[in-house]
Amino acid sequence: MMTNTEIKTKGMQVLAQYLGDVEAEKFVALIQREKFDYTEWRQEMDEELSIEEISHRAMAMREKVAS
Repeated sequence: MMTNTEIKTKGMQVLAQYLGDVEAEKFVALIQREKFDYTEWRQEMDEELSIEEISHRAMAMREKVAS
């Protein structure tokens, strides 16, 4: 089992790999700043989607929660 630090490190590596450094940092900032239900978002996400489509859906969910 990984430690919390290992999970955070690997998570950031994956985000940076698929989104780039700037967008990965922005994603983390958005998650921390906004009221966000990760469980609901994840349940609605289709595993066959591209990272770009996942990102668009996450942004749409954020807008939905913000309003």
